[in-house]
Amino acid sequence: MRIRRIRFRKEYRLKGRLFIFTVFSLCIIFIPKPHRAAMGSFFSTECRSYQQVYSRKLNDRITDYAIQARITGIEKCSDGKDIGKRMLSGKLVRVSGSRRYKVENMAHSYPCLTRESKQLLDEIGRKFSQKVRKDGLMGSRFIVTSMTRTTEKIRGLGKTNINVSDNSPHLNGNAFDISYARFSFRKLHVTECDEWYMKEALAEVIWNLRQEKKCWATYERNQGCFHVVSR
Repeated sequence: MRIRRIRFRKEYRLKGRLFIFTVFSLCIIFIPKPHRAAMGSFFSTECRSYQQVYSRKLNDRITDYAIQARITGIEKCSDGKDIGKRMLSGKLVRVSGSRRYKVENMAHSYPCLTRESKQLLDEIGRKFSQKVRKDGLMGSRFIVTSMTRTTEKIRGLGKTNINVSDNSPHLNGNAFDISYARFSFRKLHVTECDEWYMKEALAEVIWNLRQEKKCWATYERNQGCFHVVSR
């Protein structure tokens, strides 16, 4: 009797494993190729150490673009009410998160930009998404940490951020900060290689747009972000 039970358990386990293998095989066969790539990306443990370094090339200074930013941007807003007026007049547009980038909750700025700056942000998001998809990190996004500021917000931020300036293009609605220290990964295990790759992949996208004369950019080491200004 005991021998029969043992045999039954072995047969049950064998059938169970065969069933799981069959289901898995059918999934591999019938799941569309893009979805299989997404699954492979999610479970990947590959170390991506082949990305060229671009972050150090992003070294524009505020004196390089402050005057032009004032000309192409909006007039400084004193508070949230002024921001609302600029949005109603169409001089600023609201920026929400998308499948290409995430917008962080902002304590010292408002999630809005000039229309041209929003287009630049979307272009960065599109090109970054294409690059990380090609290199096996499908669905991963960067995080926008700061956009348009008011003079009221600048006064409060000056106590904690040494890079704050009264000439900051954040006041003109045509600047935004993207974190290079944090990303939204669609991946089970995130490695240091992944984080380094994402940082430099993002820097490459921004650098190429800078070379096309579409923006200025600064690698802000103390703040953990890339400061981008539309041209």
